[in-house]
Amino acid sequence: MIEPLSLLFLIPLIFLAGFIDSIAGGGGLVSLTAYFAAGLPGPVALGNNKFSSTFGTLISVWNYGRNGSILWSIAGVSAAFTIIGSHIGAELALLYSDKVLSTVLLIALPVLTILVLIPRKERSSLILPRSAVFVLASNLSFLTGLYDGFFGPGTGMFLTIGFSFMGIPLLKSAGMTKVVNASSNISALVTFILSGSVIYWIGIPCALSSIAGNALGSRFAIRHGAKAIKPLLVVVIIMLYIDIITTMV
Repeated sequence: MIEPLSLLFLIPLIFLAGFIDSIAGGGGLVSLTAYFAAGLPGPVALGNNKFSSTFGTLISVWNYGRNGSILWSIAGVSAAFTIIGSHIGAELALLYSDKVLSTVLLIALPVLTILVLIPRKERSSLILPRSAVFVLASNLSFLTGLYDGFFGPGTGMFLTIGFSFMGIPLLKSAGMTKVVNASSNISALVTFILSGSVIYWIGIPCALSSIAGNALGSRFAIRHGAKAIKPLLVVVIIMLYIDIITTMV
């Protein structure tokens, strides 16, 4: 039985998760862990996590969009491909173990950390045609959607880094990631609501906390740009690395 006092534990952690997620992605590593630690069973923890994060992400989309930090045409196509990939990934998760993917990520995450830390001026700067960016963004979104459906943690981080390496400024990459996340979250949330996996007396206060965290975090990112986003990307990569190692042990 979940006690009302659990909210005193959950609300600040969901706020922190929203703040992190709105800037660099990966807030689910904090929020989902918090729901499990509060004693919610698996499907209910997942359902409430989607409930709170969906509303928080929509606030981030609003803030980034109002600031002009979203390339809507690319973000829209990316969102569609993410939903397709996520559905296929979920089907694959029912058939295969995630141990192989975990092992691959243990190798890939240190490489991602190095790439994030390298100053942009030290990378080769290739100006891609818009059509090429559409193709790359579609493929990136499909693959991250596949990953999200199959495994999940750190999806926003992968999208932000991927968009950035296409030559899209880091702030716009973060904004576009929120559009993709929002579409995927809404799709999953409908499923959880229909299955009765959302406890609203927990979900609504946590959603308000997530909204506050995302509102503050997205404004912080807009104000400080790459200087705010890069360090948090590294933090999320480290959190994901620890999470994977803990799961595998």
